[in-house]
Amino acid sequence: MKIKATLDRIPGGMMVVPLLLAATINTFAPNLLRIGGFTEALFVDSASALIALFLLCTGAQINVRMFGVSLAKGATLLTTKWVVGAAVGLIAYMFAGDNGLWLGIAPIAVIAAMTNSNGGLYMALVGQYGGKDDRAAYSLLALNDGPFLTMVALVIFGFMGFVEGLFSPITFIAVLLPILIGMVLGNLDEDMRSFLDQGSSILIPFFAFALGMGIDFNAIIQGGLGGIVLGLMTVFITGTAGYFIFKALKWNPIVGAAEGSTAGNAVATPAAIAAANASFASMVDIATVQVAASTVTTAILLPLYIAFLVKRLEKRGFSFNNGNLMRKGV
Repeated sequence: MKIKATLDRIPGGMMVVPLLLAATINTFAPNLLRIGGFTEALFVDSASALIALFLLCTGAQINVRMFGVSLAKGATLLTTKWVVGAAVGLIAYMFAGDNGLWLGIAPIAVIAAMTNSNGGLYMALVGQYGGKDDRAAYSLLALNDGPFLTMVALVIFGFMGFVEGLFSPITFIAVLLPILIGMVLGNLDEDMRSFLDQGSSILIPFFAFALGMGIDFNAIIQGGLGGIVLGLMTVFITGTAGYFIFKALKWNPIVGAAEGSTAGNAVATPAAIAAANASFASMVDIATVQVAASTVTTAILLPLYIAFLVKRLEKRGFSFNNGNLMRKGV
């Protein structure tokens, strides 16, 4: 039975298939794998640990001389995601109706969903289509976790004052540390670099499955059409912006598009903002379900969009070699 060969024929199959399989299980039989022991530990609760190990293995492949490239890519991804998401959020505020909604979407949900990104999904996608420096760029992307960048956008727009305590430097360091440990090991010992290199591809389907066990298709229904539209905007606006900016900088554009998602932790952002400023309290419920719907929509749609972009590039004569986009025959 050619399981791996079948997955390899599906664009992003090593990530997409386990993720959708787990999401289906979580939606229709959520307790099937939540039986405790090693089963639940591996298939349900392992995403953070496996992604951390993936980051360590990736960090071991980074030569200290190329770390500057990773930081540049991470800063570009972070800035693009925030600028585009905040700009759409500003438009939502400017053209919101009397009910406070724009196209049926709460403006606070727009900013929360579109300035945030799913780090696990990004790592899975660049693990298949990106290079080592693209994976290491994730160290900066930790900055868009949680409500911090949403708050920054609102401060700039003048809708609320700055509130301390919504971003912890420790959180950022906690994400960066596995990469740094991997870098130290890999740069001290070439044999360790080769040994840890094997872990990068092996881990992808396992943490993709664990990510899927956090997805419930019912969130799309609860979020309504507005939540789905928000997910579509996140993928096609922020993802496409990242694609063309990376292309303009002569980097792998697929990596730029891989940021077009909404992370699950963004679901808590509207409530966190309302806790800081009560004027947002009336929008918390609808914003929360819409961000949740965007999370699920982007988790399903972004890998498919990436696969479309990859096929489009391949038809134009490009191929991927160790994360680098190259013209065939060159």
